[in-house]
Amino acid sequence: MKNDLKPSRLSPRDILRVGAVGLRARRARVVLSALGIAIGIATMVAVVGLSESSRADLMAQLDRLGTNLLTAEAGEDAMGQPIKLPKNAVAMVERVGPVQHATATADVDARIRRSDVVPEERTAGVTTQAARIDLLSALGGEVDQGVWLSPVGERLPTTVLGAVAADRLGITRTGETIMMNDTRVVVVGILKPLELVPNLDRVAMVGFPAAERYFGFDGHPTTIFERSTDASVEDVRAVLARTISPGNEAGVKVSRPSDALAAKAATDEGLTTLMLGLGAVALLVGGVGVANTMVISVLERRQEIGLRRSLGATRGAIRLQFLTESLLLSALGGATGAVLGAAATYGFARVQGWTAVVPLWSLAGGLAATLLIGVVAGLYPAIRASRLHPTVALNAT
Repeated sequence: MKNDLKPSRLSPRDILRVGAVGLRARRARVVLSALGIAIGIATMVAVVGLSESSRADLMAQLDRLGTNLLTAEAGEDAMGQPIKLPKNAVAMVERVGPVQHATATADVDARIRRSDVVPEERTAGVTTQAARIDLLSALGGEVDQGVWLSPVGERLPTTVLGAVAADRLGITRTGETIMMNDTRVVVVGILKPLELVPNLDRVAMVGFPAAERYFGFDGHPTTIFERSTDASVEDVRAVLARTISPGNEAGVKVSRPSDALAAKAATDEGLTTLMLGLGAVALLVGGVGVANTMVISVLERRQEIGLRRSLGATRGAIRLQFLTESLLLSALGGATGAVLGAAATYGFARVQGWTAVVPLWSLAGGLAATLLIGVVAGLYPAIRASRLHPTVALNAT
């Protein structure tokens, strides 16, 4: 009669049950080992999530503000002397075909004080600039309180303060007055922060006619702001300097404010890479903790291993048991870390007013990394356990 006996094999369900037994028996150690994995995965998921959320908010901000704004500022001539832009610079820029809107501001020599009892040298860090009445629409700015300069108001001793300027001067409402040199000027408006041109947040703006009448302004603009179609920005940028100052284009500095926001995104990418590196280090430390836990588990359970081997368990079954334990331990830490990282991302994004973005690839990548760590960390302990001789293992004390 033929011997039909075959070695028994564990089903996947049995493998999971056997692997989970060792974890349930040492819960405190399992929690501490899984915590190292969880910290590493949570760090990586949160870093990627916060970076993507910040970048998405930045891109939305750029879409809202537009990337088609160019600024041209007066620079210096070959002798190092400041140049003056032509009085008709705005009109000259408007003649360029793709240009949709052009406006200007100008520095005005007027020292600002909160009142006439404040010494002249105490200016509170606020400067004066002349502004055209179409400046706010060109920059996409908004008035927080009061009104913007009007065709009538630009000729009167009235001013609109940037957000920072109002705070520095202690102006909380319109209708109050400040001193510009020896002229009392009425605050008719306070602006919301101008995201594309933050330097205007720190100035008090008056109309060009008022600046000429009350402060001896000569009418030469200092900065030209220009908007064109998105497709023609670079073309306009190439001709803007020589359009404003023919024959002396080297003295005109042309820039695009949105480039600063794009540079911020690039800086965030570098910081994200650094933080991912720190997360990887934490993950590596967690992997070492898992390996250490599994080695100790093998040493403590030699009698159990010997008994299983005596009852017919193959070396492969022993290897599979301890490898499964390692995988379950890593998966527990990875899943916990993924949840914590996603929760941290959503919580921080909500506080910042961002749209929370947690890429699926970061979650999948984190879980895949934990499984890989589980295999690597559990491989040596599993092989060591399978090589224990049944007799030696049963006699271990």
